[in-house]
Amino acid sequence: MTILRTDRLTLTPVQETDFPDLCALWGDPVFAASIFPAPLSSEDVWFRLLRDMGHWQVKGYGNWSIRETATGDYVGSVGVLDYRRILDPAFDAPELGWGVAPRFQGKGLAFEAVSAALTWCDDTLNAPRTVCMISPDNAPSHALAARAGYSPYVETTYKGWPVVLLERPAP
Repeated sequence: MTILRTDRLTLTPVQETDFPDLCALWGDPVFAASIFPAPLSSEDVWFRLLRDMGHWQVKGYGNWSIRETATGDYVGSVGVLDYRRILDPAFDAPELGWGVAPRFQGKGLAFEAVSAALTWCDDTLNAPRTVCMISPDNAPSHALAARAGYSPYVETTYKGWPVVLLERPAP
């Protein structure tokens, strides 16, 4: 499985040893509020972890755990995904997803990780575009998406929640 490195970060495929860090991230009400109506339980985090590990086995790509190279501190995750989401319109391209712990936000680390994932995606998958889904109220993620080259193409709902779908053409 693919490991990515940037100036400050090491991105490794999600693994079982990430579970405590994932529980801390998804259990954080500040972090979870931008994605879900409530923090996730450890059981829900476990199911997400198993899904993400299986994604790597089936697709050969998925979520990476983001860690600061110098400290080993868990920053968050970024991934190239095929979750087969039930939404209208359906995704017809690889999906990019990301999340960074509040204490690491505003330092450019999310952009660094997203850029590494997009470079890998562009070089490896040769997809004509990638897509992402962001809550309309998540201004930091919208700013990051725009900086990474994404633009909105439709507003819709996912599991009853309003979302904006964005796309980025491959270079």
